[in-house]
Amino acid sequence: MQQDELFTVNPDLAPPPEPVAAVSPPPVPPGSPLAVRMRPRTLGEVVGQQHLLGEGAPLRRLVEGAAPASVLLYGPPGTGKTTLANLVSTATGRRFVALSALSAGVKEVRGVIEEARRRRRYNAENTVLFIDEVHRFSKTQQDALLGAVEDRTVLLVAATTENPSFSVVSPLLSRSLVLQLRPLTDDDIRDLLQRALADERGLGGEYELTDEAMAHVVRLAAGDARRALTALEAAADAATATAQRTIELATVESTVDKAAVRYDRDGDQHYDVISAFIKSIRGSDVDAALHYLARMIAAGEDPRFIARRLVVHASEDIGMADPTALQAAVAAAHAVQFIGMPEGRLALAQATVHLATAPKSNAVITAIDAALADVHAGGVGTVPPHLRDGHYAGAAKLGNAQGYRYPHNVADGVLAQQYPPDELLGRDYYQPTQRGAERTLAERVPKLRRTIRSERLRG
Repeated sequence: MQQDELFTVNPDLAPPPEPVAAVSPPPVPPGSPLAVRMRPRTLGEVVGQQHLLGEGAPLRRLVEGAAPASVLLYGPPGTGKTTLANLVSTATGRRFVALSALSAGVKEVRGVIEEARRRRRYNAENTVLFIDEVHRFSKTQQDALLGAVEDRTVLLVAATTENPSFSVVSPLLSRSLVLQLRPLTDDDIRDLLQRALADERGLGGEYELTDEAMAHVVRLAAGDARRALTALEAAADAATATAQRTIELATVESTVDKAAVRYDRDGDQHYDVISAFIKSIRGSDVDAALHYLARMIAAGEDPRFIARRLVVHASEDIGMADPTALQAAVAAAHAVQFIGMPEGRLALAQATVHLATAPKSNAVITAIDAALADVHAGGVGTVPPHLRDGHYAGAAKLGNAQGYRYPHNVADGVLAQQYPPDELLGRDYYQPTQRGAERTLAERVPKLRRTIRSERLRG
């Protein structure tokens, strides 16, 4: 007997299943976690993901039954993957079966598929198969889904926190829509908390959350709805134990074991901390710089904002004293964009250490600002004729590109020739320091200027 036959039920011999009424959301036990009780029952209750749920968007069409395609939901925890999978089932009357890749194997997958096949044949009933953590399935386990997905025996809704391009087999990818969910915004989390406080399924208006406590829970959530509701529930339990109806910041801090960071991304703390961060790097205090970096990360500051400041600082305060500083900062920015948080903190920390310990020079910003000041003051002049473009008919008659000397024709690659307009002859913008790699430039730049501006040019 082949292995496949061990898990196959002959639909012609098996008795038909009992007819099933249209699917409705099962009742949630009162003692269920707040995050379960507050799980959206309709699309209208879903917060965030409007790029997938707007009119005509692919996930909305799927939930409404207009696009019966299998999907891979890819996104961070707490963004609604399980909720959306349930809605795909309940909103269109399909049977819903959930498996977790942590515990299910090929046998369970094939069992669900065979049952789905029987129900479709005898009851014309479709099945939604939700597989959580699908990236944990082996190649063999994922391959077991292919036939049923291909002929739509099941409508597969698979969830993963990892990029499916690397964690899901290509045949399954090609048979599914890949939809990326985004972290919830602070406003999304705030709306969710307010709803949980007021809704009868949640806390039923029995508690109030102070503004400080609300802001702390929002920061703790970091875009994760489940984390936000779990923190709120723990704080409400603590308030009950002390016979309080108002949940204070101290109550939240005591229940989540994490102190609130005094930091407002739209207020003074935002500007004060980033200012202290940059000045600590400029002052070469690597420890203070890491402290302020940690404060921003812990407070939920946008890591892309931090990365942008590092890129600016690499040129503004280090420049050519360590030309690799800009490379390190740009690499950190790309890493944050590529891998996200919390792992992105490592790239930010590495760039911070690099920049804080690098030799410092503000010669680059001084040079470009001095050049801009002359341009703004009207010191532009005309481009010397021998430097003008000569690649068009009639250019030579105008004297363009005539007499230009090609530097590569001489041994040192540097020769006497006028480059700036007449009005700016002898103007020095870049003044390299004696620090780091700029020490070499401090010797080289004057020599270059002497050669380029030699007496042969003036003669």
